[in-house]
Amino acid sequence: MPPPDDGLERLQKVLAAAGLGSRRSCEELITTGRVEVDRKVVTELGTRVDRLRQEIRVDGERLPDPRRVVYMLYKPVGVVTTNFDPSGRPRVVDLVPGDQRLFAIGRLDRMSEGLILVTNDGELANLLAHPRYGVEKKYLVQVAGVPTPETIEKLRKGIQLAEGTARAQSVHLKSQHKQSAVLEMTLDEGKNREIRRMLAQLGHKVHQLKRVGVGKMTLGGLLPGQHRQLAWSEIEALRKDAISHVGSQPAMSGRPAPRGRPAPRGRPAPSGRPRAGDRQGSRRPGPPRAFGRGTAGEAAPSGRPPAGRPPAGRPPAGAPRRPRKPGKASAWRKQRGK
Repeated sequence: MPPPDDGLERLQKVLAAAGLGSRRSCEELITTGRVEVDRKVVTELGTRVDRLRQEIRVDGERLPDPRRVVYMLYKPVGVVTTNFDPSGRPRVVDLVPGDQRLFAIGRLDRMSEGLILVTNDGELANLLAHPRYGVEKKYLVQVAGVPTPETIEKLRKGIQLAEGTARAQSVHLKSQHKQSAVLEMTLDEGKNREIRRMLAQLGHKVHQLKRVGVGKMTLGGLLPGQHRQLAWSEIEALRKDAISHVGSQPAMSGRPAPRGRPAPRGRPAPSGRPRAGDRQGSRRPGPPRAFGRGTAGEAAPSGRPPAGRPPAGRPPAGAPRRPRKPGKASAWRKQRGK
């Protein structure tokens, strides 16, 4: 009796369809314990799985969800990367097939061209676009004039923009002419019109800007307006490249990761213990208190009198207090019952 049509498929067939090899080689992956289904090792041939609902891993690497797609597109000049454009201009999502809701990873302004990835995989988009992961993007930039070595060094050290410092990871003068030059620039973040604004501050107008690579992915033989769907192995290579940058590079363009701000000196930490680096009993500058904390005969910090000696103009401890002026309530009167 044939098995019911329950939407399940044999595990080795799913692995072969994902491009991991022939049915026979995929069976060896299963019998040697290299395949997990929902975090459990499966070694029995003939196991049936739901590819859309179950998580399948091979050697710890997750097979991508077949409902998630990634396209590599050569964006032409004049096409916008936004999904909604009130002016009705052509969008990158109009240049790829499918009826799913897709979006571009990162951005390229309307007058720029080159490689851009279009997907419905939000996790992958975050890995490739967030500055924390430092995925490098390579550009060819044609500028007016020929940048000097000092100008190129400024691009490497950083240019101050309104939202912070922008810097190129690498800059090379690829070719030059009488009145223009072509730079090869590599960046690991994507501020709005970043390259154009950096070069404008240094007196070089950008004539043409083309992105030629994202991570280890390059345009290859694609022409403007053409696209191709990435294979599973290419998607995993992009994912690994992004994860490998975490911890190997400082966060946010070379700036150290922010630390918690210490409390002002003399104020205890929330736990009640003094913070590391604070001296026990130290205080913020201000009016001296009744007595200093120094040892007898030594001047206390901030000009306070030595321990055991009352400040000038104040009666010694134990002496009767002098009543305040009439008409003013005081704690002393309340204590005396007046």
